[in-house]
Formats: sequence, structure tokens, C-alpha cells
Amino acid sequence: MNAGGVSIAYRMDGSLSGPPVVLLHALASSSATWTRLTRSLVAAGHLVIAPELRGHGGSAWTGDYRLDSVQRDVVSVLDLLDIAEFDLIGHSLGAHIAALLAGRRPDRVRKLVLEDPPPPPRSGAPRRPRRGLAWFLAAQGLVRRGFDRRMVPQILTQLRAPDPLWWDGLSAIKAPTLVIGGSRSHIPLERLEEVAAEIPHCDLLTIDAGHRIHSTRPAEFQDAVLRFLT
Repeated sequence: MNAGGVSIAYRMDGSLSGPPVVLLHALASSSATWTRLTRSLVAAGHLVIAPELRGHGGSAWTGDYRLDSVQRDVVSVLDLLDIAEFDLIGHSLGAHIAALLAGRRPDRVRKLVLEDPPPPPRSGAPRRPRRGLAWFLAAQGLVRRGFDRRMVPQILTQLRAPDPLWWDGLSAIKAPTLVIGGSRSHIPLERLEEVAAEIPHCDLLTIDAGHRIHSTRPAEFQDAVLRFLT
């Protein structure tokens, strides 16, 4: 699909009359990561749309990986599919993008699930790299094909730089929100508590898992998501 001049691949499953759920994957991942959750959502009557973020898989490898550009791609896909309102679920980078979208388009997001979102610093000097994050990227992304490695330094530079506008956008989110964190993730729980505190209608759930909760604890994650959406 040509979304705002950028070719974006996506998967769509379920009944066209069902309530739409949009799934956004992590850096160096793909829409395939949502296969098990998609089955559960479709069985519950939802229409599932899972885009490949630019720089991944069959979507365009543009060389421009500004977070705002990625967010606009998602909105453009939904506009072309004529989907005005939707539930939104994102993991890691996808959760960061989902929060950005929900803050900028609060009228369009009905319910929001943020799985282990990586918040940028509020202020001060850019955050120094964490070993956990570097390990995750190496283990989960850079060894895979179908991913533009030029994306890594651009995305990490943005996530490590202070971004008060991203934080301000959290207070504009109208959707009931569920933040799901992994108790053994490289993203500290106190950072997720900060995120949840800024969103007006938000609950924080911790699952005994690392960063990839939906993959390593699929039953618990799916149960929490389906219970929240319904």
C-alpha cells in the first residue's frame, strides 16, 4: 500500500465488520510477531491490522526513520483502509509510536495497550546506552534479514534524547490505557510507572517476563489484552 508516498506492507485478518485492532511491532521485528495474538483477537470477533513499520520486511527502506514519519505511515494506512477509530497495541518501539499516535490523534484511538514502551528522557543530556538494550537489539534484530540496519542508530539516537513533547503528549491521550511491563525487562519498572502516571486513564500490569512479553508469556499477555479490550 502506498501510504503518504511510502510503500507500507501490512497484514489484515478477521471480519471486516469487527472492531479494528492495530498492532505495531518492535524495532527489528515484524508483523509476524503478532501471529498468536492475532488468532485470539480474530476468534473474539476483531478485525486485526498489523503494519510492517518502514525499514522492515516488505515496507519501504527509506533511510528516513524519524519517529514522527513512522507514526504518520500508520495513520496513512488506516486512512486508506477507511478505519477512523481503532484499538491500538504496540510493543517496544511500536509502543512508543502508539503512544505518540494516541496523543496526537486522541479522537481515533478507543483503547490503548503499551507493551514495555521505551520512554525517552524528560530532560538533560541524552541517556547513555544500556547494556540490556544493546543486547536485545543484537539478539533480536541485527542477526535477522528483512531489516534496514541504518534504522538502529537513528531510532536509538531519538529514544535516548530528551523529548518533552512525547511526555506532554501522554496527557492528551483520551483512550483507556493498559501499560504492560516485564518484571525482568531492561526497561526499569519505575520508568513505566512514570509513563502510566502521565496518562489520564491508565493501569499498569507487570508480568514475570523479559522485554518480549507477548512472545515469552503469550497466554498471560493475551488474557490481559482480551480482558482489557472487552
